Amino acid sequence: MRWALVKVCLAVTAMVVVAFAVPLGLVIKEMARDRAFSNAEREAAAVAPALSITTERDQLERVVASAGSDSGMAVHIPAAGDQAALDIGRQRAADGDIATVRKLGRASTTEVSGGSTLLSPVALSSGAIAVVEVYVPEAEVSNGVSTAWAVLAGVGVALIVGSVAVADRLGVRMVQPAQRLVEAAHELGEGKLGSRVPEDGPTELRLAAVAFNSMADQVVQLLANERELAADLSHRLRTPLTVLRLNAASLGDGPAAEQTRAAVAQLEREVDTIIRTARDAKPQTAAAGPGAGCDAAEVVRERMGFWSALAEDEGRKWRVAGADRPVRIPVARADLAAALDALLGNVFRHTAEGTAFAVDLHNGEDAVIVLVSDAGPGITDPEAAMARGRGSGSDGSTGLGLDIVRRLAEATGGDVRIGSSVLGGTEVRIWIQLDGRERTPGGRGHRSVRRRRKAVAK
Repeated sequence: MRWALVKVCLAVTAMVVVAFAVPLGLVIKEMARDRAFSNAEREAAAVAPALSITTERDQLERVVASAGSDSGMAVHIPAAGDQAALDIGRQRAADGDIATVRKLGRASTTEVSGGSTLLSPVALSSGAIAVVEVYVPEAEVSNGVSTAWAVLAGVGVALIVGSVAVADRLGVRMVQPAQRLVEAAHELGEGKLGSRVPEDGPTELRLAAVAFNSMADQVVQLLANERELAADLSHRLRTPLTVLRLNAASLGDGPAAEQTRAAVAQLEREVDTIIRTARDAKPQTAAAGPGAGCDAAEVVRERMGFWSALAEDEGRKWRVAGADRPVRIPVARADLAAALDALLGNVFRHTAEGTAFAVDLHNGEDAVIVLVSDAGPGITDPEAAMARGRGSGSDGSTGLGLDIVRRLAEATGGDVRIGSSVLGGTEVRIWIQLDGRERTPGGRGHRSVRRRRKAVAK
């Protein structure tokens, strides 16, 4: 918008300058010409009285010398009676032009080499017509015209530069509020809820800033209400958790009792984490810095240590691969543990006892792939299963488990896919991007993802 205003103002000002400067320059040129010929007429008029009195050469030469330059003026007296024709000064005009002026009795100008001449008729005492010729050089005709054109050009350039400067300032005044509005919108989209726009500038942009600030305030209020609601709902779980903890304490000793008490303790920690996170006024939107994240192999081993005990109770065969060496990923330890628990919980919840499952960890150059597969009946509609977490859920499932996994992968620039596993059931593939760059669907990043998936599958 800023450059558009500058271009429009530049074009309009240039047109105005041309429309006024060119005619004015032509007028100045014509005025200089009129001035030069007016001077020539005065010089010719100064000789006329002497011609009406005498036609003597000596006297006329003195008159011509006193009236002007003897090299620029000439007097042509025709022959009359016994007096021969007399020419004083240098003749530049053609004989035909002189004869025409003498015949018509009117002054005229004619072009000659180096300029023009004014031919003025003068009546003599004898009744004959003499012609006074005054030479007007081209330099005198154009005297001051070049300077006037230069001044007009300078004024025109100054006007154009001034108008462009004014247009640029006006453009800045209009563009800056719009840029601030765009930047604030990006910041708000990135989770910087304190971003606001100064309510200044043109009326329309000022109203837009007021509307944006009002919207941002409402977003902050809505998020605060949602956090409080999540905290309150989570806090309601404390009472049944207390009952579970008391009941687990009365189970006595044994592996099953220890597992139950450990599960209850972990559930209490998760509820406390949910409450603290929900009431945290600062959204965690910043990307993980250098050294942040966790060891995915360690988390996989830890969670499989928990779920393997339950798998033995239900007669399930299980397998872990790729977790024998450290694998750093830009994901918080608690988030990865929650995602694994959600997927493994789905395996235990939606497959029959005795169904085998496996967890594979593949470490690549720019990504880490976590595969959770089972030998169950599989998922008939993977897209609906992925979309369920964004809706209300159905068939006794909220779909929040897969949604937790999806958000974890997308936070790193990766994604989640559901397919068929080599065990014959469902395979959930979590693609965790190590460099944190977002991947455009169908772009270079996703083509790389697809190639790596094929390699992993083989």
